[in-house]
Amino acid sequence: MNELRYTLLSDGSSDEALLPILTWLLRENGIKLAIQPAWADLRRLKRPPQTLSEKINRSLDLFPCQLLFIHRDAEKEPYERRYAEIKKAIQKTGTALDALPVICVIPVRMQEAWLLFDEKAIRHAAGNLYGRQSLYLPPIITLEQLPDPKSILHELLRNASGLKGRRRNRIPTHRHTRRVAEFIDDFSALRVLSAFKALESDIQQTIEAQEWNS
Repeated sequence: MNELRYTLLSDGSSDEALLPILTWLLRENGIKLAIQPAWADLRRLKRPPQTLSEKINRSLDLFPCQLLFIHRDAEKEPYERRYAEIKKAIQKTGTALDALPVICVIPVRMQEAWLLFDEKAIRHAAGNLYGRQSLYLPPIITLEQLPDPKSILHELLRNASGLKGRRRNRIPTHRHTRRVAEFIDDFSALRVLSAFKALESDIQQTIEAQEWNS
């Protein structure tokens, strides 16, 4: 195998920001092959699949891979419930996933929480790297307790832009969210978070089981 191709099936368009995080984790845990990530964007299909099991099968058809990541935000549900939902959907796919390793990605409460620790990346994504506006990032240890990390990140991006009035309100925060992750080189600070630790543990076990680090 000359490269590792993985596919991310996620909840929404802003969740594409998870790709740099997943690639970083694979590198950190021993993958030295070329990594080719793909985000399974199913929104533009003439008949988009509705259930998670249908989305899994369609993703594998359109984005073949050696490793599948399935993302669901925990939101107000316990991590364990989201995990069980994904596993149940996997069982409904039949034999499609028999030989394919699958890893659940379940940020608590939502993936934007994993982008709230790097002030420089937020400023860079907002297009104002050297701005001096005060940005108040929550302590990392509290990120999984935030009720709405998406709103916090969007407001930080608006503040970091330095723009005022209508121009500030028109900032494409969803697009900028994806850029934040691209400007972060090191996600190790997130290892204090339970959901991030669970994700890395699953990645480690998968890499060892597949012998991709040998």
